[in-house]
Amino acid sequence: MGESLKPEIRVFTDLENASHSLAEMIVEEACNAVEKRGRFGLAFSGGKTPRVLYNLLASEYSSRIDWAAVHLFWGDERWVPKDHPDSNFAMAYDTLVSKIPIPPQNIHRIPVEMETPEKAADSYEKTLRAFFKEREEEISHTFDVTLLGVGKEGHTASLFPGNSVLEEESRWVAAVDAPSFFPPKNRITLTLPVINRSFAVFFLVSGAEKRKVVSLILEDPERARESYPAAMVHPKERLVWYLSEDAYG
Repeated sequence: MGESLKPEIRVFTDLENASHSLAEMIVEEACNAVEKRGRFGLAFSGGKTPRVLYNLLASEYSSRIDWAAVHLFWGDERWVPKDHPDSNFAMAYDTLVSKIPIPPQNIHRIPVEMETPEKAADSYEKTLRAFFKEREEEISHTFDVTLLGVGKEGHTASLFPGNSVLEEESRWVAAVDAPSFFPPKNRITLTLPVINRSFAVFFLVSGAEKRKVVSLILEDPERARESYPAAMVHPKERLVWYLSEDAYG
């Protein structure tokens, strides 16, 4: 559906309630995907906001998901060791992955142990293309669900305003430099072509400092696309924003 896809907006009193609602949606999407296609592909977001969500999925929602049929991916990663405090993988592993009965081969992390971010990006792109190519003759869709956040200046994943990677049309994964005020500098990120092949994208956003950018994206999307990478996300079937009241209202 692309840019014609109308976003759904769901506002909650706080991040805890928003995370509970999103966890319910992930359970529903997982069950539907496993029933239809035999597996569920979920791409994680980084940062601190999804920590509550991951804890919920690892605890009270865990028994409702067939983890053996789930494949986990990452939307972006910092160029740090996989057990580093800044690692998106480490956060997801500590709060969720280490606590669920998921087969190790179903965990597809970004290979930060490679020599350079560029080599890690190339390797991860090959992993993604091989995974989805195995399942259909032509890659028409990628993840069943991609989870994303948004920064106060409009970035999502590690797609930052003004970066040339926003114009990418063919590569699925790229090495990028974050702005100096978003350390660490070196990142690996999914690009818009692969994100926008997701069946569904769910944004989870909390914090008053994000209110301005969220309001513009949701109320004037055409204008927002000129400046904010998060406004350039247009999945195939469903786009839902889970927001705490301080981020939108």
